[in-house]
Amino acid sequence: MKKTLILALMIVLSAGCSFAMTDSANKTKATTEPLQVKTLPQADKMMHKSPHHRGKADFEKRLNLTEEQKAQAKILHEKGFNEMKPIMEQIKDLKQKKEAVKLSRIAVEEQEKRIAELDIQIKSLKKQARELRNKNFKEFEAILTDKQKKELKKMKKEGRKNFEKKKKDFDKMKKNCQDKVKCEFPITPPPAPPVKKK
Repeated sequence: MKKTLILALMIVLSAGCSFAMTDSANKTKATTEPLQVKTLPQADKMMHKSPHHRGKADFEKRLNLTEEQKAQAKILHEKGFNEMKPIMEQIKDLKQKKEAVKLSRIAVEEQEKRIAELDIQIKSLKKQARELRNKNFKEFEAILTDKQKKELKKMKKEGRKNFEKKKKDFDKMKKNCQDKVKCEFPITPPPAPPVKKK
């Protein structure tokens, strides 16, 4: 019990110190730098530099899409988004209901029953979403030439390889982090009580 309290105290104190240092650094920065308000053109430029926007531009460039194909792809994307939105909102609502059931004070058996019912509904909606994504992807592939389809297939393979590599790197980093936490905060036994001399 004492070990846990000591560990918790160490964590709270280290978090408090780091918060205080960050807070004071932010106050110093805030007092020395004038407030900058971004105008609409500046905000628009920043949007075009976002990773998502760059990724889309790289995707279109690599597939060598024509302007007509880009326009068709945009229409397909918007249509797919509008079809997917209600499904994703339903999933979000069901997840919130599931959390509410977990926090409720009803009997455990009743909780488990309701959670199981909600899980079935969520699973069904996720299946619908997956089928819709596949349908939208096939519609997108239909506007591509054979050469573009081959390039798209190649890009998908590369994407899978990158995903697997990043997943392995993340798992390795996570394991290393867990090992470091174990090493950084070794739990030492409390000192022995003093021996009374007679």
